[in-house]
Amino acid sequence: MIELLVIGFAIGLTGAAVPGPMLFATIEASLRRGWIAGLLIVLGHAAVEILICTVIFLGFSIANDIVFNIVSLVGGGALIIFGMMTIGSSRNATLDVKRGIAGSPVASGILTSVSNPYFLIWWLTIGSSMVMDGLKVGFLAAALFIIGHWIADLFWYVSVSIISSSGGKLMSDRTYRTFLTGCGVFLVCFGAYYAAAIFM
Repeated sequence: MIELLVIGFAIGLTGAAVPGPMLFATIEASLRRGWIAGLLIVLGHAAVEILICTVIFLGFSIANDIVFNIVSLVGGGALIIFGMMTIGSSRNATLDVKRGIAGSPVASGILTSVSNPYFLIWWLTIGSSMVMDGLKVGFLAAALFIIGHWIADLFWYVSVSIISSSGGKLMSDRTYRTFLTGCGVFLVCFGAYYAAAIFM
């Protein structure tokens, strides 16, 4: 169970750090509201994920070993693909953003989640496969994966808010790119392990 919590955090962090609409919205909102904007945006983001996880939990009863194997293969493949995409995007990644999404940070968290193809594909593949894997152990194990994922979101987006609202650069673009590259390598390695695990 602790392993799922740690994996949830690690995989959640690799997803959160990838540049996307939520990053832009967080930086823009932080300039207006301060560090609290990151927390509020994650709350909106988490609200969408609660609905998705509820659907996964309700559909678990019809799942069988064949479904688990298919989801594991698809999820592992998606991890590898997203890892390679993360490595590619790290080359020109930057924390300097000149525009964002105005309005309520909570609403921004919801809108940037449901409108982001990466988010939807992530939950249809990686997220659902990890939750279903946790449900093999029990409801608490699956919940710990999700909690680990949320802790990663909070850690990253509140950190971005603090960096943005401080008016200074607490993390250089070079450090950010190195961090993203590391995330990409982790995703590729874990994806290969996860997909191969069904044959072990």
